[in-house]
Amino acid sequence: MRCPDLSHGKTIQLTQSLIVANKESMTSVVLATIAICAYLANTLLIIRHIDQNSPQRTPVYLAWAAVCVHTLYTALAFQQNNGFSFSFYSTASFVAMIVALLLLMATLRKPVEKLGIAVFPIAAIMFGLEVNFDDKSQQLSIYSWAMTGHILTSIIAFSLLNIAALQAALLAIQDQQLKSHPPKRFIQSLPSLQAMESLLFQMLAAGLFFLTLSLVSGFVFIEDLFAQHLVHKTVLSILAWIIFSGLLIGRSRYGWRGKTAIQWTMCGFILLLLAYFGSKLVLKLILHR
Repeated sequence: MRCPDLSHGKTIQLTQSLIVANKESMTSVVLATIAICAYLANTLLIIRHIDQNSPQRTPVYLAWAAVCVHTLYTALAFQQNNGFSFSFYSTASFVAMIVALLLLMATLRKPVEKLGIAVFPIAAIMFGLEVNFDDKSQQLSIYSWAMTGHILTSIIAFSLLNIAALQAALLAIQDQQLKSHPPKRFIQSLPSLQAMESLLFQMLAAGLFFLTLSLVSGFVFIEDLFAQHLVHKTVLSILAWIIFSGLLIGRSRYGWRGKTAIQWTMCGFILLLLAYFGSKLVLKLILHR
């Protein structure tokens, strides 16, 4: 007579687990919707006020709200799945979140909130792809604390150098526009070329610092950094490190700036982009492996 009771107890337990899972899933969807809407609303406000010289605080507040909700979603996903997912979409979304956060921190000292016109819609797109297509098969829990530190320093380095690349692209547009008369209102609303270049090299220095930590931790904690599945990442990352280091040395010793700084920054970032996402893009999206 106990068998039906046991079966009934298991059914109740399974039902309760499904209810909890559905609530967690619903919470994640709501958080994702709020963050994506805030990112997009922020972008629209930046576009609307793009020709105004005075900084607008409402887009910044919306961006902070989006990043905070995005962070909360990531924390809940970590708790539900016992670790971070390092699938292509999840990693891209996490990087986009870090880039947005670093940009907002930069706005506390510099009027660079207009860079959000590129950063925030990308964050919204990557977040949406993560929510709909993420693969939870690669979890952070399988890594040691040392490997976790290596991964996180790599992501921070890429994020900082991502902002530097956006800054370099905007600097190139600004330089070209200032040479044509008259420049557009958007260009006139940006800080001076000197301030833009100063921020660029600050981002490069910070990114190079974390890239150095990433490479050093990789050599120390990864047994074979030149294994077949890692060799391209290692070589491309080292080449990017050489380019960024050379650029900063050239800036310090020879006063490199302008087109030289822009070209070197973009070349280094493209190498990092291929190192971090090139193989994942080919394996996951093209070869479906």
